[in-house]
Amino acid sequence: MKKGKKKNNWIKFRHKVIRVLFGPIFALVTKLKYNAKITKFKAKKGENYLIISNHQTAFDQFFVSLAFKMPVYYIASEDLFSKGFISTLLKYAVAPIPIKKQVTDVRAVMNCLRVAKEGGTISLFPEGNRTFSGKTEYINPSIGGLIKALKLPIVFFKIEGGYGVQPRWSDVTRRGQMRAYPSKVMQYEEYKDFTNEQVYELVCKELYVNEASVSGEFYHKKSAEYLERTIHVCPKCGFSEFESNGKIIRCKKCNLSASYLPTKQFKGVDSDFPFEFVNDWYDYQTNFINNFNPADYYEKPAFCDEVSLFEVIIYKNKKLIQKGVKVSLFGNRIELDLNGNTTYNFDDLSGVSVLGKNKLNIYLHNGELYQFKGNKRFNAVKYVQLYYRYKNVIKEGNVNAQSKHLGL
Repeated sequence: MKKGKKKNNWIKFRHKVIRVLFGPIFALVTKLKYNAKITKFKAKKGENYLIISNHQTAFDQFFVSLAFKMPVYYIASEDLFSKGFISTLLKYAVAPIPIKKQVTDVRAVMNCLRVAKEGGTISLFPEGNRTFSGKTEYINPSIGGLIKALKLPIVFFKIEGGYGVQPRWSDVTRRGQMRAYPSKVMQYEEYKDFTNEQVYELVCKELYVNEASVSGEFYHKKSAEYLERTIHVCPKCGFSEFESNGKIIRCKKCNLSASYLPTKQFKGVDSDFPFEFVNDWYDYQTNFINNFNPADYYEKPAFCDEVSLFEVIIYKNKKLIQKGVKVSLFGNRIELDLNGNTTYNFDDLSGVSVLGKNKLNIYLHNGELYQFKGNKRFNAVKYVQLYYRYKNVIKEGNVNAQSKHLGL
């Protein structure tokens, strides 16, 4: 008789071993670098969970892992799986669940169901993005259907103070305090009769955190550096470019400047400043985008940048196409000075997203994926916001269309 094929489970015994071996190292890094207080979760014997958390720092997944004794299987963007050997190592060690950002990914849902059936605990950050503003960002309503399909107990996990310690737009970690803790547990029986919409509303409510407040002090001599990765609208000039140095952020057009204080507040330099927190400025920027007419920039670009262009071979690697490519962002397209002129019309794209601090992914309807990587000051947010503004206007057929969701 022929032997049957060995069952290829997602969950491996080595994941538990690696969790035990490396847990103390991550605990030490958490204490020394982030000064994070982690509250442990007391799991019921033999029970697996769906952990849902807000997303503030690059280390959030380790905060979650340190709160749970069992291995945790994270839903992670395709960029993590396009790093060659590093991706292979991560897949072997912790087997994250891949998902394509900004597009519907049925494969990711099926893999989640598979892990849940095998008894694994799954963790996801439903925002899909670390917050740029300091408050919990847009959550896709489809999360309700996924949760209902998994039928797992939910652990809501909150991270607070992370934006003060390590804002997404910054390269440095500040001295301050933060905490990460399980805030609520719901058994499947408690929500099984909820509609998908009710589950979605529950998730939004339980994960909401707004760091636009004085909640301690966070010190670093370069506290404002690279804030221009997020901000591209000046209250005086409109669309603009900014430059940061140390604790100061400055508009390059009108020189409006502000100092970023340890309290996360702004203080004007040589004049009053209209925003108290980054979130206030970010909300102003979102409102500005929601009220601008994309057609005003069909003939002239709103912004120009220089980037390195990569083709992403999903779940494998990235291939450099060319360095020093000039990019022009219009109200309805992106043009590249590449072999003459290459144009990505917004109508031909299925999505645009920011990865990490300021990498930009461009998803084409034909399945191709390209990545822009600029210098340290490159602002990828503006591409996402202008793309979604255009899509919202076209969808509604009205330039007065408003949407809280501009892709982030």
